[in-house]
Amino acid sequence: MLAVSTDTSVPKQREGGLDASGSALPDAVLREAPAGVGFIGTDMRFAWANPALAQLFGLEETAFPGRAPGEVWPSVVAARAEAALRTVLADGQPATETFAAPGSAEPGAASAAAGPRVFSWFPVHDAEGKIGGAGLIVVEGGPGLAPEEAIRRSEERYRALVQGGAQVVWVASPAGEMLEDSAEWRWITGQSAAEFLGTGWLDSIHPEDRERVERDWRESLRSGKIFEDRYRMRTKAGSYRHFDVRAVPIVRDGQIAEWVGSCTDVTSQREAEEMRGRLTEQLSAAALRTARLQQATSMLAEALTVEQVVEVITEVGRTAIGALRSAVALLDPDGLRLRVVNSGGVAAPRGLFPGGTDLTLDTPSVMTRAIATRRPVLAESPEELERQFQGELNIDPATLAESGDERSWVGLPLLAAGAPLGALRFSFGRPRRITEEERVFLEALAGQCALAVERAAMYEREHTTAETLQRSLLPDKLPTVSGLALDARYLPVARNMEIGGDWYDVFKLPDRRLAVTVGDVMGKGLSAAAGMGRVRNALRALALTDPRPAAVLAGLDRLFSATELEEQVTTVSYLVIDPETGEGLAGNAGHLPVLLLDPDSPPRLDDSEAGTPLGWASPRKQHPFRLPPGSTAVFYSDGLVENRMRGLDAGLDELVRVAAAAPADLLSRPGLLLQYLLDRMLAGHEQDDDVTVLVMHVPGRG
Repeated sequence: MLAVSTDTSVPKQREGGLDASGSALPDAVLREAPAGVGFIGTDMRFAWANPALAQLFGLEETAFPGRAPGEVWPSVVAARAEAALRTVLADGQPATETFAAPGSAEPGAASAAAGPRVFSWFPVHDAEGKIGGAGLIVVEGGPGLAPEEAIRRSEERYRALVQGGAQVVWVASPAGEMLEDSAEWRWITGQSAAEFLGTGWLDSIHPEDRERVERDWRESLRSGKIFEDRYRMRTKAGSYRHFDVRAVPIVRDGQIAEWVGSCTDVTSQREAEEMRGRLTEQLSAAALRTARLQQATSMLAEALTVEQVVEVITEVGRTAIGALRSAVALLDPDGLRLRVVNSGGVAAPRGLFPGGTDLTLDTPSVMTRAIATRRPVLAESPEELERQFQGELNIDPATLAESGDERSWVGLPLLAAGAPLGALRFSFGRPRRITEEERVFLEALAGQCALAVERAAMYEREHTTAETLQRSLLPDKLPTVSGLALDARYLPVARNMEIGGDWYDVFKLPDRRLAVTVGDVMGKGLSAAAGMGRVRNALRALALTDPRPAAVLAGLDRLFSATELEEQVTTVSYLVIDPETGEGLAGNAGHLPVLLLDPDSPPRLDDSEAGTPLGWASPRKQHPFRLPPGSTAVFYSDGLVENRMRGLDAGLDELVRVAAAAPADLLSRPGLLLQYLLDRMLAGHEQDDDVTVLVMHVPGRG
């Protein structure tokens, strides 16, 4: 124990020997003490320091008097020393600091070995009891901090880290029961120590998580593996927060002595993840709906009929918003009734839609209401549907929910130039609120549907008119001619339902000969059909005046130049034949060569000069044509031999090969031969042009 005098007089440095009288003895003791001793006045400057204090910092004694700690010690030591001094001088209470002090920072000073030191500061009082300064004793602390001090600081730092990290720390027995109180746990949950200890902590776990947590905790206790989980913990306010938990076993002598665990509050992280997930889901849904609209636009560009439009719209809309059913209903021409185009899209219970798939505008439904209001009608539940119609329905909400599988509905008007065309309807198998984004999507889809329906209806009207015109210009039936067997077929394009300009005709001439013609006006639609009709009628008129092929084709050239557009391309193959002899004359205005089939030779194409299409200035020629008994001639349009996958030359070669492979008995049966050629030539290819085929056979004389 080091004794320190409390004499208020300030010790002075002395040079002489030991004097046992007065203050000589205390001065000698302090000067020779092995511990560093010093005195600092109220001006925060050293008044005295013994050699041991100077030696601790590698300095001379004369370096201390009159100087502040910051002038003799390194900045770290000086800062803490001045803080302790202020506390001692202000409060009159001693203070202790323990730290590893570095050597002196003075230039040229010898650096002492750094090591833990204990700094003890205490007030020094004068005779009147006032603080006249502060004493200092510095003792080397050995190789490290005192065990008690080290433990205290470790605990302080650990607790600061735990509290700063929003963590809950707990200790459990090998059997999984809480051994020690956890103030953090109780502060969050509001449990008392008695409620927390043992297995009471489980009462704070969310009921939906508790069974899983207990199961996983027992498994970790059994296996000794680290326990990691996430669960919801009830707070003292009654709400739940999310915590990540991790517990590790403490093993002593090969046995688990206890478990130490921590719970980290991750509620903010979890909420951020959920928000991020919702935003991602919303963005994905918006991107998907945009892609669906683009898909609908692309598919509608190829939809030519109302049924095709309805199929695209209902499928795209139903899959985009997860609807149970979707339907399109269109107004009849009188505007008084709605006809559901796809009857499978409406499967409501009996009594909700009395008219089935044929409704009057007075029938209460989301479709008729959408047409009447020109606005979307949203009913998220049977009760909401009943509320909107206020008793107009013939079925109450409870019965509606029991008698059908639809629980919510959407109706959207189909408007073209502000006028209603019909309505688009979606239904769901559960109560469902349509979001604002979904409503915008459905309205855009309804707008696309209205435009596509209007276009398809217009197309169908034009198509029906053109088809009627074309059919009226084709022969109802071929003439019956002794000595000849005839059959013909016209196949319009089924994919786009466009009417083309193909035609065929067979008629008797005044001299009992037969005129046979096949032609093709390039193009589609009404203009091609009308052009075909003009050329066909003109050919008949010219043939009745002068049936010679050269004369007929020359007359068609003059007519064509006077009435048709220059860019209109029309080809004609024309034949005049005597049925009794099989002899005749043929002319060709740019049409494909006739296929000739003789029983005694391979099939071949007529090699006569084809000539130019109608309207192109060129002398028209004719050549002899002979069809011996047992022979067959096949006239056709380019749709039989040419398509997107096969060029014209390759198609002509394929026609000859197919004809060569035909069974012999088909050559005498025009109808069967015609079907054989169609089946073989069109197999494996999508028909993208009209096909016209006319077969003429001269039976064998036997």
